[in-house]
Amino acid sequence: MSRPRIIVTNDDGIFSEGIERLAASLATVGDVFTVAPDQERSAAGHSLTLHHPLRAKLIGPQRWSVDGTPTDCVNWGVLHLLKDERPKLLFSGINLGLNLGDDVTYSGTVSAAFEGTLIGIPSVAVSQEIETGFTFDAAADIAARLARLLLVHPLKPGTLINVNVPAGSPRGVRVVRQGRRRYGEAVIEKTDPRGRPYYWIGATPPEGMLEQGTDLSAVDENYISVTPLHLDLTHYDSLSLVEAIAARLDEAPAFETDVSKPR
Repeated sequence: MSRPRIIVTNDDGIFSEGIERLAASLATVGDVFTVAPDQERSAAGHSLTLHHPLRAKLIGPQRWSVDGTPTDCVNWGVLHLLKDERPKLLFSGINLGLNLGDDVTYSGTVSAAFEGTLIGIPSVAVSQEIETGFTFDAAADIAARLARLLLVHPLKPGTLINVNVPAGSPRGVRVVRQGRRRYGEAVIEKTDPRGRPYYWIGATPPEGMLEQGTDLSAVDENYISVTPLHLDLTHYDSLSLVEAIAARLDEAPAFETDVSKPR
């Protein structure tokens, strides 16, 4: 009986220690194929390369680097490399740094899991808090244990799991909702040696609200946070409000436009 195929990717690049530890751990569960960017693509979000061709390079047994984004890697890996037999699972990580709260909208790590979900592969993003003396041990271990469980208890279509692991020895696992964490809205202007300005966006540390039941509070209290996310971004509580607003769009326009052409 063949072992289940598992595709592994990240946004830190193919040579990141995190992805190597993740692939090694998941190799105890299935047949691992690693497809990752050839360089760091942190905060790439869900971007897709459309304006130039991609190049993929085999750099080791079942390990490929792609000169594109994490989303590109997922597409190339699933739809080209493994098109004859799709993987049963996709894992993205282990990311160097947490992906909590609003980070999921920027994170290339989480976006890779979103892309896997979009094309029908049960997907998980795994991120590790970085502090002095941290290790990838707990993150690699929970990834393998979660993979075994998901092969037996698949996720519902359109959903994925976002896992964040604290730097210290975890006290346990908490299933929690996504919290709120935003980076500073500053744009920092500097001047290069030739006198030309350049800019850093979001250069201030992130701030978050430590509400109980969120990924932020779980990691702050030294628990591994496990958050189910889904692709449906509809805010259902606002449907009636927006319907009332949209009804006004059918009314007569507030101004008239003369569409006659000059002679």
